[in-house]
Amino acid sequence: MSVAQLSIELPELPPEAETLRREVRMFIAEEREAGRLPPPRKIGLGFDREMSRRIGARGWIGMTWPKAYGGQERTALERYVVTEELLAAAAPVGAHWVADRQSGPVLLKFGTEAQRRAYLPRIVTGDLTFSIGMSEPESGSDLASLKARAEKIDGGWRINGRKIWTTNAHHAQYMIVLVRTSEAIGSRHEGISQLIVDLSLPGVTISPIVSMANEHDFNEVLFEDVVVGEDALIGKEGNGWNQVSAELALERSGPERWLSSFRLVSELVGALGPEAQSSTQEELGRILSHLLALRQLSMSVASMIQQGKSANMEASIVKDLGTKFEQETVRVVRNIISAEDLTANGREDRLRALLIHAQQYAPAFTIRGGTNEILRGIIAKGIGLR
Repeated sequence: MSVAQLSIELPELPPEAETLRREVRMFIAEEREAGRLPPPRKIGLGFDREMSRRIGARGWIGMTWPKAYGGQERTALERYVVTEELLAAAAPVGAHWVADRQSGPVLLKFGTEAQRRAYLPRIVTGDLTFSIGMSEPESGSDLASLKARAEKIDGGWRINGRKIWTTNAHHAQYMIVLVRTSEAIGSRHEGISQLIVDLSLPGVTISPIVSMANEHDFNEVLFEDVVVGEDALIGKEGNGWNQVSAELALERSGPERWLSSFRLVSELVGALGPEAQSSTQEELGRILSHLLALRQLSMSVASMIQQGKSANMEASIVKDLGTKFEQETVRVVRNIISAEDLTANGREDRLRALLIHAQQYAPAFTIRGGTNEILRGIIAKGIGLR
């Protein structure tokens, strides 16, 4: 594809999606009234298994999946609306997030029928949490340099290696682990596979990584002679690179790539009165215009996925632009708060708490889902520049 051929279709939401949006907003209002969803003081995805179960009971997890596995067979754009509303409301969706966004779709596309029936219905109800086992120490975003290995043994595989930045692995029941199962011949992308690992198995050690915000979301996971059965293999042995590439498109394109800092902007708008400085209004207008543009791009990827198209490059564009937007948003909001003196003498306490947390959390925007350098390489390759 050349630069001239690059075009991104801007979809329109169907009427049923807007109806669904109203349903989600009613659910959020009910949760707030019941005291189960207080106004946020942090950004990022919270973890609340009971909230995930209530969302699952509404049919909003795995909603595009076949009904045979508990899904609703709804469109990707309808799922997008639900995701957008839950994130904008700061609903703690971390318990089902990874499983709904990528682990389940990977099993749908590449897994066996037995795997689908074993895992998907429990994901849909909000009872099953998956973690991602891709990144490794000293590898950064270069997944092909992974050192974790799985040796074929009678009846299954023996896994040895480490995974890092494994969000919510200490809460999860399962992890899809990317491992080398054979030596690469020619391309180093060969000989890589994906295995489903029960994190309660002997030989699995989960160690916390505490962030600058003094939070335990990330972990390092050590696998020492962990034995899994033959039925743990997802797809074909050695096809893991193609499978994980499709998975990363799902991870990189969603509204979480620009909605993490939305709570900060929303709180700021609520704190500003009608007499805001003209410079403040200009900065807010610029940020909101960027947000709307990112939303259209992100929705276009959802539309491509709905049509069964590959969206690796387009998802990388969304993630790269979203990263820059979110980090710039934190800087702009900090400057506005200072210029407008919004937190002086204890005013707007929640806004101050959100800003402090956002500043501590912002470095993660660049890392999660692949660094900008890796993403730009994917984009360059996609448009024929390399």
